[in-house]
Amino acid sequence: MRIVQLRRGEERRVAIVDEPRLRLVDPEAGTSVYALALAAVQSGKKLTSVVEDGAAKETLDYDRVYEGSSQWHLLPSFDHPDDVARCMVSGTGLTHKASAENRAAMHKRSAAEITDSIRMYQMGLEGGNPPAGEIGLQPEWFFKGNGSTLRGHGDVLTVPRYAWDGGEEPEIAGVYVVSPGSEPCRVGLTVANEFSDHQMEKKNYLYLAPSKLRNCSIGPELTIGGEPFEDVPGTVSIFRGQEPIWRKDIWSGQKNMSYSLANLEHHHFKYEAHRRPGDVHIHFFGADAFSFGNGVALEDGDIMQVSFPQFGRPLRNAIRIHKGPESLIAVKAL
Repeated sequence: MRIVQLRRGEERRVAIVDEPRLRLVDPEAGTSVYALALAAVQSGKKLTSVVEDGAAKETLDYDRVYEGSSQWHLLPSFDHPDDVARCMVSGTGLTHKASAENRAAMHKRSAAEITDSIRMYQMGLEGGNPPAGEIGLQPEWFFKGNGSTLRGHGDVLTVPRYAWDGGEEPEIAGVYVVSPGSEPCRVGLTVANEFSDHQMEKKNYLYLAPSKLRNCSIGPELTIGGEPFEDVPGTVSIFRGQEPIWRKDIWSGQKNMSYSLANLEHHHFKYEAHRRPGDVHIHFFGADAFSFGNGVALEDGDIMQVSFPQFGRPLRNAIRIHKGPESLIAVKAL
């Protein structure tokens, strides 16, 4: 099952994707996926059953919503509806060979050099897919911010004045809620654009952490009910005006990754601070390719499109580059 989150003014709703319509969920059942997920935890029912039980008769034209010509606006496919600070946005890189090679190329000083990026990817191949019930090698991990960084389909992703550039990273993200008993629960999987500053990262590998502190997008749809995550083909495209200037086939899923999903989840949630009841987690699983790796420099107004058909309609976002000098932030002494 695939679902979306919508807003009209101050009104929030959840809807089931029933192409070419969206079937709204009764607000008494829940006005956010977060509320529906907690209801599933508390009742012991499957989330798909909770959503179906709450389905209303009212429907919307999905094309109009998706294209932005409706009063309803698509939200990120999952969030914490009440407190952005209770949502952690994070991810892991070097899970896909092409991404590891792209990052290695940024920092190689000679053709024969084996970079830490390639070493980490190879370590994942050797120890990132442990047998069921065992703990494997920990992956790279990075922090992107809290829920204020999240954007939805059709929203703009910004390059701030202090950034050196901005570029798409087409991925699948897992979305999670922590139960009242501190148990992490996977709500579903969603198409994602992790979006980061590759020029900053290229300047020095130790700039990786600040290069990730940018906004990002997920959606438009959230797949719930245990959709297989083994071999997920997709495409990533860049449009300038109405013309595509770059496109590449990409693959995700465990068959194409150096770390298993269970291992990524263990190493994220092994930290007690990541198992605080009621918290939301959005965790990116890594990219297979991005335009920066092929020498493409995005311009203001370009459209980034990430498509994994298995997980619904493509995610599209424009890039907005804020130019001019960086403003000094002065700290006030109390």
